Amino acid sequence: MARKADKPKLVDLVLSGGGVKFIGLVGAIVALMDAGYSIKRVSGVSAGSVVAAILAAASVGDQLTGEEVKELAFSVPLHKWRDSGPVPYLGAAWGLVRETSMYRGDAAYDWIRSELKNLGVIYFGDVVDVDRLVVGPRYKLVVTVADLTAAQLVRLPWDYPRLYGLDPDEQPVADAVRASMAIPFFYRPVKLTGASGTTSTLVDGGVLSNFPIDTFDRADGKPPLWPTFGITVLPRPNEGLGAVMPALKPLRFFEQTALLESLLTTMLAGHDQTHLSKPWVSARSIAVESTNVGVLDFDSPRGRLEELYDNGYAAAEHFLSTWDWPAYLDRFR
Repeated sequence: MARKADKPKLVDLVLSGGGVKFIGLVGAIVALMDAGYSIKRVSGVSAGSVVAAILAAASVGDQLTGEEVKELAFSVPLHKWRDSGPVPYLGAAWGLVRETSMYRGDAAYDWIRSELKNLGVIYFGDVVDVDRLVVGPRYKLVVTVADLTAAQLVRLPWDYPRLYGLDPDEQPVADAVRASMAIPFFYRPVKLTGASGTTSTLVDGGVLSNFPIDTFDRADGKPPLWPTFGITVLPRPNEGLGAVMPALKPLRFFEQTALLESLLTTMLAGHDQTHLSKPWVSARSIAVESTNVGVLDFDSPRGRLEELYDNGYAAAEHFLSTWDWPAYLDRFR
């Protein structure tokens, strides 16, 4: 049951990647909402960017309650998001060989674009922070991607003018989210053509930073006006890519695939582990214990997803039971 607060407590959120494990992020977010927190700005990478975009859109006018956020998350047609080619059983493998990706990503893109439009959001200009309580970029949403052409981490919409000469207000939010979801070899990369005519290849931001918790940290040395909480779903011990991405199993006999498995497992999980070992990161992070729901386990029944959601909710409640904002500022700021 939601607990009402006399005055909403502002918070910025940074959401990690994790594929289908995003349900754990949602559980933690709803617990924060039930505890009286109002989300001011939100940043996400990969699957976290999907959640971040919905939250940012919903926060424009306070359109969704915590319960509605939960039901929207469980309404995602995950079974359609694994949109490989038409060849039974071999569709994903054929896509990987022919087009360098197992899945097209069109179904996910269409769902994201439709849901954002339902919330009144198409362009980044629709998620502008009208209160302007902080100095800096004026958007409620930040989507992290990796630009393979420029060989750098990109934060959209902030970097549209600097790298691409584009007006951030006119760029579709769904396009940025789709780029952040483009896990190499699994979803097709996204092409972005800048004002100069140069085309960049964009992929999952988790390639460079799967948990960019410093996104909203102030650069002027002054203390923040409200906290930033990071939320991540911890990988299970020895959780290899073969377990979380079953579509690779037909290719397991290739030595290159074994290397790919190790590479992507480290990419998706290693950065979180390194980051969370730092006290100034762990002190403001909600680490959700994972379940046996895999990153691309799109056929998971609702019962298994509910378990992961409950883990997220419980992790946030536990975090808040010891959270002390003044003590955090005194120690780290």
